Amino acid sequence: MKNGQLKPGYNLQLGVEGEFIVTGGLFSDRSDTLTLLPLLRHLKEKTKRLPERLVADSGYESEENYTGLQEMGIEAYIKPTNYEKSKTRKYKSDSFRAENMPYSEETDSFTCPAGNQLSLSSTKHSKSKSGFVSEISVYKCTACGECALKNRCTKSNYGRTVQRSKAFWQYRLQAQQRITSELGTQLRVNRSIQSEGTFGVLKGDWGFRRFLRRGAQHVFTEVLLYCFAFNVRKLNSKIQAQRQGVILHQLAAS
Repeated sequence: MKNGQLKPGYNLQLGVEGEFIVTGGLFSDRSDTLTLLPLLRHLKEKTKRLPERLVADSGYESEENYTGLQEMGIEAYIKPTNYEKSKTRKYKSDSFRAENMPYSEETDSFTCPAGNQLSLSSTKHSKSKSGFVSEISVYKCTACGECALKNRCTKSNYGRTVQRSKAFWQYRLQAQQRITSELGTQLRVNRSIQSEGTFGVLKGDWGFRRFLRRGAQHVFTEVLLYCFAFNVRKLNSKIQAQRQGVILHQLAAS
């Protein structure tokens, strides 16, 4: 409403493959993070199948989603939330960042720029809104008191600490390797065209910016009608261009 207030609405999620909308969901949660796994479960329930790979932007990154995708046997091509920032010179040259500190698996510790160790101090657990429990390792340095670099490293009187979920860190590294591969680059470009393009057609070309009905079930029915229309129109255009064979084959193999 451009006055700081929130509009009543829904978080609409769509899954696209081969330029066709294959699944959709309507959520009350404003964050995309908690919508991904329910969307895939809905797809599995209706089609009895799941894709081999899933490509998504950084809004879907979480340990819960990484874990869920792995359990479903789906390769995750999710852009890390710090991906763009991590490519900057300032980020790479900041040796005080935990991501840039050397880590030793053998001693399970980090080494700070001053050469001091941050050893495993404790372990705690964090629960998400959906009930997913993540294990967080807490590392502390006990040599910060007389360190000449302390003011550049931490403002805490108790010394520098680093908190990290080892599982999430491994998932993120794996996802970053995937999205920067040749296949991953192609998939991300394809996602931006297909996924963003779908919403562009619905909202920009067709002017679908406001629901005409009320209630989640009625609103979702309205969304489905638009999705059906979108797919029929897309199929017709591909038939006219004699490209439907390749697209449908890719869709069936997903």
